[in-house]
Amino acid sequence: MTRTWGEAIPFGDLPVRGAALWPETEAVVFPHERLTYAELADDAELAARALRGMGVGPGDHVGVLMANCADYARITFGITMLGAVAVLINARYQGGDLRHVVIDAGLKVLVTGDQEGQPFGMTERLEAAFGDLDPQQPDAFPLASAPALEAVVVLSHGDAPAYTSRDAFHARAEDVTPEEVHRLRRQVPIRAVGMMMYTSGTTARPKGCALSHEMVVRNGIAVGQRLDVQVDDKFWDPLPMFHMSSVLPLVACTAVGATFISMEHFEAGAALALMGAEVVTHVYPTFPTITQALANHPTFGDVDWSRVRVVNNVAPPATLRQLQDLWPDAALVTAYGSTEAGGCVSFSVPSDSLADRTDTCGPPFPGIEVRVVDPATNLPVPTGERGELCVRGYSLFEGYHNAPELTAEAVDADGWFHSGDIGALDDEGRISYLGRLKDMLKVGGENVAAVEIEGVLQSHPAVNIAQVVGIPDARLVEVPAAFVELKPGASLEADELVGFLRGEIANFKLPHHVRVVEEWPMAATKIQKFRLREELCGELGIELL
Repeated sequence: MTRTWGEAIPFGDLPVRGAALWPETEAVVFPHERLTYAELADDAELAARALRGMGVGPGDHVGVLMANCADYARITFGITMLGAVAVLINARYQGGDLRHVVIDAGLKVLVTGDQEGQPFGMTERLEAAFGDLDPQQPDAFPLASAPALEAVVVLSHGDAPAYTSRDAFHARAEDVTPEEVHRLRRQVPIRAVGMMMYTSGTTARPKGCALSHEMVVRNGIAVGQRLDVQVDDKFWDPLPMFHMSSVLPLVACTAVGATFISMEHFEAGAALALMGAEVVTHVYPTFPTITQALANHPTFGDVDWSRVRVVNNVAPPATLRQLQDLWPDAALVTAYGSTEAGGCVSFSVPSDSLADRTDTCGPPFPGIEVRVVDPATNLPVPTGERGELCVRGYSLFEGYHNAPELTAEAVDADGWFHSGDIGALDDEGRISYLGRLKDMLKVGGENVAAVEIEGVLQSHPAVNIAQVVGIPDARLVEVPAAFVELKPGASLEADELVGFLRGEIANFKLPHHVRVVEEWPMAATKIQKFRLREELCGELGIELL
């Protein structure tokens, strides 16, 4: 057995350490802005001083609500330097969801901004969510509806009297010394809560997941080690920075002196041009909506992919094997995880066989335990049999904010987090993800995994993305309904698609309804299946159970 060890430092230490080790290396790159490790550390320190000047200290909650940008990294690192908690808010949230997070998290300060090319305004969303927020009122805060919120910082063109502008924000730093910031930074315990993310709300109101510095940093380092991220590597990740699928790669890069490359907003042509210009080594599209957009773009073949070693995607095994052909000289990997369990529990091992990399998500990271239990009895099942995936170890969250009863439901007395995911373990401990317990349909007494039907649907040459939900049925209790996005230029009738499925899957798994969609209802990076179900039931006049 190889002797290895785990490492963890507070999240706010990462840019400081990076500046000491690789000051001139680029740490963060966006199409319109580039920061070296030295610049990132200086900027994070300035943000921390400004926040401290606004009264932020250890344990306070500071929200970050913006699209991907260099400011996102500056502010998040700055918050955590103070021992405060960075609440990373889904940039898609509006109305009730946004109002819920601001109030539930007890935000003291909210930092936002309207980035170039963003199709909506963050301040407008905030004002719509809080009817008692008057942007022209200098003393607007605190609000009656959000009494903990003392200020909103707007790092963009916004200059409404209610908000703190970028210049005014930086002016707050003048009364705080760097020594004060670093004194607080050195006091941060690694098991203290450093971040909070709200679960994407695919089935219920968003829940705040409290994440420790150790969980985030140690797991980010584990991701980097599994994906072979090395000094001077270039890691392209366009995913939202309020999501662990961006936070963990950022940690992986800053832990070893690699460069994290992202975009203010994803567009396939611009993404391909950026990756080609930067000569990337790691490609992290992850989700089918992004991967297929890249693959179907006419300039995909113009990019020199020769330096790419690892590509990450999450999709059914057959789709993953097709995607591997796009990057024949790189190792395509996939992952298993959840926010509550550290973002990622496992990744495929790049040196494994194609079958092991596409049919499984690899073994859990060192220090993380995974077992599979019968959901009815909570007893472990034999190797190779399916059941509920349970996780235990350093990577677990600290609980749901303001919801101890939900935490108790999710984590048992022995410390096992019950994921609600269906999976299996092979003889070498590799994890196979097989769907969601709540994504199981009961069709005439038969259990049907939605992911199984989705995998066959996505093998059709005209189908880009497929999602399956269950809708009520008077005779069969529940029947499958399929939603598909077609590839550019493709056309397909519902009857053709059902005919394609016949003979591939059992008849009771055939969708009773097929809808072609052009735009998905999204929460963070996940498609909101409950909204698809609600819309179809409304269309069909079916009352939801």
